[in-house]
Amino acid sequence: MIGEIENRSTHLLAVTSRQLLSLDLFVLDKTDPIGNFRKRKEKIKTDVETQGDFIRFLIKEVENAAFTDIEDVVPFVKWLDDELSYLVDERAVLKHFEWPEQKADALREAAFGYCDLKKLESEASLFRDDHRQPCAPALKKMQALLEKLEHGVYNLSRMRESATSRYKGFQIPMDWMLETGIVCQIKLASVKLAMKYMRRVSAELEAVGGGPEEKELIVQGVRFAFRVHQFAGGFDVETMRAFQELRDK
Repeated sequence: MIGEIENRSTHLLAVTSRQLLSLDLFVLDKTDPIGNFRKRKEKIKTDVETQGDFIRFLIKEVENAAFTDIEDVVPFVKWLDDELSYLVDERAVLKHFEWPEQKADALREAAFGYCDLKKLESEASLFRDDHRQPCAPALKKMQALLEKLEHGVYNLSRMRESATSRYKGFQIPMDWMLETGIVCQIKLASVKLAMKYMRRVSAELEAVGGGPEEKELIVQGVRFAFRVHQFAGGFDVETMRAFQELRDK
């Protein structure tokens, strides 16, 4: 897939060079908004008149795009957006052509949605509890991260409901949107987060050595663990043992 994109970029080298030359350092003059509007309008007209072959090539690429792996959609969308960025105003220029807007937007939606979830999963998996930080803000940080995971999965479920028929029609892969895809990885990351949360609570319990804070800490730990258990659909053996030990304190 990467090789194909590199070939496309080579094929478009001459066109791209002309685009760069045609930009003419389009700079806005803050003191002349009307002049800016006229310049922009003229530049859009120039793009429409001179970039027809380039845009028709991109139209064919989008229309013929068919994927089985979301990992291939991501570089395709990046390549497409990079090429379109040479136009002075993408929407204004493309409306003069038979641009497959719905498919292009669906490809972007899938690529950006997947990348956002991958970043979220990575953030949770790589999270490290800084023991130099006081307990209260450390626990709040983990709570905030769990909320991001919950919202990410919820938003994906809403996206899946509206995207199913569109993605099938546009041959955009959907496996990553299922419970066995990126969602499974996010839920596993939440279980690891619960383990770190309970370890921090246990360490703080040893530090306070009883007192009024102890009961509140235990309640906090149990609530967080239960919330993750509901979200992830269960715990692994190690996390379940830590949860039971905390609950029995």
